[in-house]
Amino acid sequence: MPNQVLVIAIVMIGGYLLGSTPFGVISMRLAGAGDPRNLGSGNIGATNVLRSGRRDLALLTLLGDGGKGAVAVLAAVLLTRGAPDADRHMMVALAAGSAFLGHLFPVFLRFKGGKGVSTFFGTLLAAAFPVGLAAGATWLAMAFLFRTSSLAALTAAALAPVYALLVFHSPHALVTLTLFMGALIFVRHQENIRRLLKGQEPRIGGGRKPADPSPESPPGAP
Repeated sequence: MPNQVLVIAIVMIGGYLLGSTPFGVISMRLAGAGDPRNLGSGNIGATNVLRSGRRDLALLTLLGDGGKGAVAVLAAVLLTRGAPDADRHMMVALAAGSAFLGHLFPVFLRFKGGKGVSTFFGTLLAAAFPVGLAAGATWLAMAFLFRTSSLAALTAAALAPVYALLVFHSPHALVTLTLFMGALIFVRHQENIRRLLKGQEPRIGGGRKPADPSPESPPGAP
């Protein structure tokens, strides 16, 4: 592939900047609904935006955070038209991973971002649709059964590499992508995991509450 280094730089920098766009913060501020970092967990994602009582803003956040990952993937696909399949898969994985990192560590929010679940699904649906669909179905099933967003996300993140490798036999680059994003989702959900083990994790649709001012949950923390 000609100018491979340039293409790598474009997909990684572009993907990261797209991922850094904080749709939760933007949508709530434009609507005059405050800042999601001052609610609940202090996270910038859709689940925490929902705690504001604004389902419309939570939906916009969900679509925006998922969409930016999908756009990064589609841009990589367009930039690598005519390239060998292995190169295309690598570029897609780099674009998706960069967008995911951008959401977790956004330059526009001093690198204090979200937990990446919506962006995880957006990138997977664009990069490996069957895997993304299976992971999404897993999230829906777990959320319906247990009404706990974090448990649903952790289960989907854990099973996505299994779906990619054993069920759909995805290219190695995309299997690596699912492992990379899944591992980071577990890292970003450490507090949620501790609360799950204690039976203290909030359920989906919990009401408005201020962010915990304790040192473990500073404003702006995921």
